[in-house]
Amino acid sequence: MENTNLSEFDIKVEKINKLESQGEKAYKAKFHKTHEIHDLEKYELGTKVSVAGRMTFKRTFGKLIFAKIYAIGDNFDAKFTDSIRTSVQISLSLNIVGEEALAKFKEFCDIGDFVGVNGELVRTQTGELTVQVETFELLSKALRGLPEKFHGLVDTDARYRQRYLDIISNEKSRNAILIRCKVTQFIRDFYIKKGFLEVETPVLQNAVGGALAKPFRTHHNALDLDMNLRISPETFLKRVIACGFDKVFEIAKDFRNEGLCVDKLQEFTMLESYAAYWDFEDSIKFYTEMFREVCHYVFGKYEFKSGDRVIELPTEFPRMDYVATLNEILGFNVLDITDVDEFKKLVREKDLLEEFELVDQYTVGGIIDLLYKRKMRPNIIEPTILYNYPNVVPLARYNDKDDRLIEMFQLVIDGQEMVKGYSELVNPIQQKRNFEEQASAKQRGDAEAMDYDKEYILAMEHGFPPISGIGFGIDVFIYHLLDCENIRDTIFFPITKPLDQENGGEADED
Repeated sequence: MENTNLSEFDIKVEKINKLESQGEKAYKAKFHKTHEIHDLEKYELGTKVSVAGRMTFKRTFGKLIFAKIYAIGDNFDAKFTDSIRTSVQISLSLNIVGEEALAKFKEFCDIGDFVGVNGELVRTQTGELTVQVETFELLSKALRGLPEKFHGLVDTDARYRQRYLDIISNEKSRNAILIRCKVTQFIRDFYIKKGFLEVETPVLQNAVGGALAKPFRTHHNALDLDMNLRISPETFLKRVIACGFDKVFEIAKDFRNEGLCVDKLQEFTMLESYAAYWDFEDSIKFYTEMFREVCHYVFGKYEFKSGDRVIELPTEFPRMDYVATLNEILGFNVLDITDVDEFKKLVREKDLLEEFELVDQYTVGGIIDLLYKRKMRPNIIEPTILYNYPNVVPLARYNDKDDRLIEMFQLVIDGQEMVKGYSELVNPIQQKRNFEEQASAKQRGDAEAMDYDKEYILAMEHGFPPISGIGFGIDVFIYHLLDCENIRDTIFFPITKPLDQENGGEADED
């Protein structure tokens, strides 16, 4: 008699033991598939198929069993992902599989298990495409079932931690991941077709550079050397340009020790590319073309949705003069300000920022960036190229006519930055001065300032050609393109608290 006091977990363990006592493995080595679930609509009824996947539904009607198996499979296209089939109905009838096989499926195959089936494509009376099973195999026994309403969990950390369940249960989560993977491949192919070489640069670095951000620290035991996880591959990619490779890109894992919010990740994927003999205008043209083509690849048109709005992507984006716009907000020329304390005083007098917001600002550039994020960026709705920046980025090239300006651009849509790029600073004398200013800011307490990178200066002193580069986060790109609710929806495994730190989260067997 079945012990009704056993937990679901223990009942499934008993099934495994029973199978093995009968000489059958509950975990098979392989299964030969002839077709993918997402492709089944292409084939004529009557086609013999072998498909496999996870069982997500099962219902028994006496001598007939209906079930569904789920798999994303391989070799699919990301276009119009909503139409990708990820599950197919299967049917087992006594007349076809026989009494023994039907009883075996009833007893041993549960929701969550992986099964492989061989049979014929048919349509039921309701018109649903179905594999009429002739033979089947239990491929892998799941000890825990699938949640019926997993996406309704209050604890979103649990949903992100058990991403494998979220993606199975939630079509929107699944589509975001599918499109992200295919868009990354598309971007890679786009770069390669344009003559760029994909390269790799170090993740462990001994100087913080390439961006203004707080790093994660680590230690190299063998060398007894304090190091940081890179916040950007920029300085190494430009050294690759110095080797003679004129066009390079990297899809890089970067790490920035920043706060949690819906549009930032501490571990994220950044694409950075650099081209010798280009300036920032060339980079604007390149990025505009790439952005439009990615959008067309996913949606079949040069537009995407943001909330209730449709964002159209023209062949050329309208432009906004950064300094001129900021000066309108300030009421004076920001380029005339060089003293950080004077700048703070003026900003406070005009009530543009609160006192607490200015406490941790150690440079004029830092305050300018904060003003931009608070007073300019949120008001930019339509796709707009910002240009004519004040000299606030240590690695950007000075404007030839006014060295208080740099040749930099950003694309902003709906108050969000999509990309940053500039003509690169290749003058080692100017770069030294910029690094010295960063070092001074760091000494005053600026945790996001760059280090004085002696090795980078040494490389630059040996000569860099003219260069322009761009950088954009793949995660941020997908977050905006698909209008996701949270940037964590764009990656497989966002950082979450350890399971043993969650109340009631232990993976026990009760």
